[in-house]
Amino acid sequence: MEIIGVIHLPRLPSTTIRSERRIEETIDQAVKEASTLERLGYDGVIIENYGDKPYMKRVSDPLTIASLAVITREVVRNTSLKVGVSVLRNSGREAYSIAVASGARFVRINSLVETLITDSGFIEPEAPNLRDLSVNYPGIEIYGDILVKHAVSLTALSRYNYLANTILGSLVMGYTLSEMLRDLIQDLTERAFVHKIIVTGLKTGSPPNPGLVAAVKKVSDKPVILGSGADPSNIKNYIKHIDGVIIGSYIKRDGKAGNPLDENRARIFIETVKNLLKK
Repeated sequence: MEIIGVIHLPRLPSTTIRSERRIEETIDQAVKEASTLERLGYDGVIIENYGDKPYMKRVSDPLTIASLAVITREVVRNTSLKVGVSVLRNSGREAYSIAVASGARFVRINSLVETLITDSGFIEPEAPNLRDLSVNYPGIEIYGDILVKHAVSLTALSRYNYLANTILGSLVMGYTLSEMLRDLIQDLTERAFVHKIIVTGLKTGSPPNPGLVAAVKKVSDKPVILGSGADPSNIKNYIKHIDGVIIGSYIKRDGKAGNPLDENRARIFIETVKNLLKK
């Protein structure tokens, strides 16, 4: 069971917007939080530009990308954790490049094979744009979301509605939600070459339906990661169907995403998971 904590960064510097704090302060805070999670027994962390709301579909500002690379590199250098990068909203190329340059070991990408409607606009699949990078610089694990939070999947909707409600659908003896999940997962694994699949709820801090997680696990030949909404009271509902968990909101002060790490909450969560695994 892989337990990964999220380092929610404040607004980062860019060529158009000043940061909320000096880059040195952000580095120190990120390293401090990562070191605390390492001491508590967490397996890894994701460095995420959470404070850069509202999110651009793709981050292209050179100062923001450089800042993320420097922060990530310092966390890699100062801990032995498995470090990952997430560049919201769907900057997969940038995240992968940062991982290569910083020594991070994985990236999280919200949309690899799905077209999404989001508050950032229409987001197209990132997998084709990663092809050359992943071939030339292999070794970075790709964690890909399916039906990601804060979004509606046009790919899933159109595929399901077309095949379930048309003549073609009747010819293939109907098209179930389970089959739709199977097809999306096959696209993720066979076309986008993901290493792990992330399942989330509808928004940050919101857990997915346990039935959805179980359904994904049933048809996936890749490890399944619970990607949002986990806490000590509900993790028991997922533990049999997941291979890992990404925990962000609960382990922050007052359980609010974007707040500093709360060591006591982080300790309670990992102890709860470890106790469940012993049963």
